[in-house]
Amino acid sequence: MAKSIEQLMELIDVIPDEPSKVGEFILPELMAVASAHEVRNDDIVFAGTGLPMVGIMTANYTTAPKAMLIYESGVCDGKTMHVPMSVCDHRAAYQCSTIGGLVDTFGFFLQSGYVTLGFLGGASVDKYGGVNVTSIGDYYKPTHRFTGSGGNSDIGTMAKRVVYIILQEKRRFLERNDYTTTPGWWCWDFKTNEWKPKREVWKNTPFAESGPAAVVTNMGVFRFDEKGEIYLESFFPGVTVEQVKENCGFDLNVKKVKGQTPTPTYRELFVVREFVDPELIFLPQKMDYSKEIQAIIDKG
Repeated sequence: MAKSIEQLMELIDVIPDEPSKVGEFILPELMAVASAHEVRNDDIVFAGTGLPMVGIMTANYTTAPKAMLIYESGVCDGKTMHVPMSVCDHRAAYQCSTIGGLVDTFGFFLQSGYVTLGFLGGASVDKYGGVNVTSIGDYYKPTHRFTGSGGNSDIGTMAKRVVYIILQEKRRFLERNDYTTTPGWWCWDFKTNEWKPKREVWKNTPFAESGPAAVVTNMGVFRFDEKGEIYLESFFPGVTVEQVKENCGFDLNVKKVKGQTPTPTYRELFVVREFVDPELIFLPQKMDYSKEIQAIIDKG
């Protein structure tokens, strides 16, 4: 018999908070949970559509229940039960504190410096955390043009920390992007016409220390060193360091690798599947639980 939301809520603390085994989860679940671990309990999070939504909502149910979520459509602090289809889906407004518009979210929260974490996607990322969501090739005669920033540049440069969720391929991990929509830790200085560290270009502004903190891909988790250059922190189960390097368009720093990315716990998987995306809006398929976990669910 199907369980009510109230019955499922009571099960969250009963499900073991122990690491799952390889084969008991799918890659998007691992990516969502890995990104959820980036959320702090006191964060004000500006999230984009897709897996960023799944990640922040997972954090809200697990390690960061007090983190406040805002969407560019104007929704602030919603208590959405299931992941919205987009930032404009009114399910995002369930039990929210306020509903406004772009002026509120961008003008008040973001540009005033209140946003502590941005959750974004991108078509490609460069060695310094710069992201392209605009075009491939020459800007005026591109081989492919994307939808554009859509807030990516604003959030990526003004949120105190930014986490990107990007599929990893050699053509997506570049030394330099064809076009930089959202600058990372190195920016183009239009006064001197050269690339410089963001802290120099943006010196004496409120956002000089704001920038990418991590990149979560389908192969691992990446961070940035004191020079603003990306490095591999951990690799996903079933992936080798060499495979990660092969899928980079530059010589990736792997000297700081800590090991394999922790697998999602059974409790985290339960939250993702039953509360965050049970309708499979962003997750591609429903996975069966192990016999032990299913027995706990059935008993509860």
